[in-house]
Amino acid sequence: MDHRTPDRIPVSPSLTPILPSSRAAIQQLGNARLLWLSGMSVGLGLAAAGVAEGLSALIGLITNLFFHGRLSVELTSPAGHALGLAVIAVPMAGGLVVGLMARFGSTAIRGHGIPEAMEQVLRNESRIPVRVMWLKPLSAAVAIGTGGPFGAEGPIIATGGALGSVVGQWLRTSSVERKILLAAGAAGGMAATFGTPVAAVLLAVELLLFEFRLRSLVPVAMASATAAACRITWHGADPFFALPALGAPEPGAMAAYTAIGGLVGLAAVVVTRAVYAVEDAFEHLPIHWMWWPALGGLVVGVVGVVAPRTLGVGYENITGIVSGEMALRAALVLSALKLVSWLVALGSGTSGGTLAPLFTIGGGLGLGLGAAAATLLPALGVDARVAAVVGMAGLFAGASRAFLASVLFAFETTLEPHLLLPLLAGCSAAYLVSGLRMNTTIMTEKLARRGVRVPSDYAADFLEQIATGEVASRPPVTVRAQDTVREARAWLASGAPGTSHQGFPVVDAAGGLVGVVTQREILDGEDPEMHIEALIRLDPVVVREHETLRDAADLMAVADVGRLPVVSDDARRLVGILTRSDLVSIHRKRLAGHTLDGS
Repeated sequence: MDHRTPDRIPVSPSLTPILPSSRAAIQQLGNARLLWLSGMSVGLGLAAAGVAEGLSALIGLITNLFFHGRLSVELTSPAGHALGLAVIAVPMAGGLVVGLMARFGSTAIRGHGIPEAMEQVLRNESRIPVRVMWLKPLSAAVAIGTGGPFGAEGPIIATGGALGSVVGQWLRTSSVERKILLAAGAAGGMAATFGTPVAAVLLAVELLLFEFRLRSLVPVAMASATAAACRITWHGADPFFALPALGAPEPGAMAAYTAIGGLVGLAAVVVTRAVYAVEDAFEHLPIHWMWWPALGGLVVGVVGVVAPRTLGVGYENITGIVSGEMALRAALVLSALKLVSWLVALGSGTSGGTLAPLFTIGGGLGLGLGAAAATLLPALGVDARVAAVVGMAGLFAGASRAFLASVLFAFETTLEPHLLLPLLAGCSAAYLVSGLRMNTTIMTEKLARRGVRVPSDYAADFLEQIATGEVASRPPVTVRAQDTVREARAWLASGAPGTSHQGFPVVDAAGGLVGVVTQREILDGEDPEMHIEALIRLDPVVVREHETLRDAADLMAVADVGRLPVVSDDARRLVGILTRSDLVSIHRKRLAGHTLDGS
């Protein structure tokens, strides 16, 4: 038997990979399917904008009815009510309604929305039940409209995501396409609420998509841009949080803003742990969880008696803090009491968002730190208003680890260009401190407790960077199709070089690749005089030498094979053989790159 590799081996006509390369699959999606997804996402952006408007109107209606006794859908603050101590009963009643909806409707409405959407992406192929699409906004409107200290953005993001998921299920899309539609709906909801299309895309990437690719970015960006355009049409292009004109930051001030960001990052760790400590405390109560939101509402009401501005969404409070219109003492008291009210309400399992409360708390903290720096070190030129914005964005960056979204969100909601540098420095420090001090985030701690692993790092696929021809074993040891099983067994028994391999390419008389046989198939052959060709059960599955190891791994997984012949790009020459163990061993190179000496 001659087991040498011929110089050129024509490949048999049946030599066709059963799976296209990853790049080819993406290209197919990037042509017809991506265009379709983008068109669908434009529609989702319109729908998400409508949902955002509807939810805001519903919150306004409930707020006006319960606190001011009037029929109006204008989003207004509960502060200024004339209920006296009776105001305590309002958030309690809202919490009771939410508890009943969660128990008899869907438990998925509990919480602030984004972690629940993340769980559906990671564990349920982005399938969100249809009932959640209307139960979540309705429960959030009840909770917030009756004084819950939440923002509407979390429920709107969750509702937009549910809408995208439901549309994907109706249209029988793949799990990847459903994830894109879910993220597009969520981004549209956020963009429609705040007019922050870029931040909405980045938030979707960092918390829902877990990838940065053409196929996902374009549809999500289309939905976000569409929803933001709707907001401009309906409400104008004014910034959500209006600020007076700010000057460019001085170098000393930049150092102060960075330090403030680091301190806010520590606060983010404390706040995150406090949220789940309160949740754990509720878990130990000897009553059914359906009653917890009502208990949380009791605390919200009591705090609301002391500080009425803690009730409801409170976007006007954030504007007052970051613009400097609110007095320092008032801002600090409001932030502290908002923290207490929000922690208990969120820990009780009611329905509401985290962004607005975190912005209020972070803004007050940043304002206080900025005022202290301006008083103690006046030469630095610290502007307390800038510090408030840094605190606002930094607390969210540290708590959620949505770093880029936090920076762009603060910029887009203020449209103040001189904030970009302080935001970048402050949020970087907050992100760094948070990452060093805790392994999970306010979005992922709950999921981690359920055994869900949430991706946190985005890196290029190592296997995508290496061509199969670089790793394949050469020259490949082959067996001839017309040799008998007896001859092949004798060769294996000889212990010649290559006989220890677990599989071998089979070539015909002309040198064409016919298939692959395993050593076990040769040894188990019933008829010793049977030709090797008769042992081949499937058409050969090959990979070309300039395709990537990711392509090869995908082929192995789909074809359920442990080895692949590697052929030249023109499919006329057998280059080598690639095995699963080759894929495993190549990771040693990746691991070596993480050590200083490469060992």
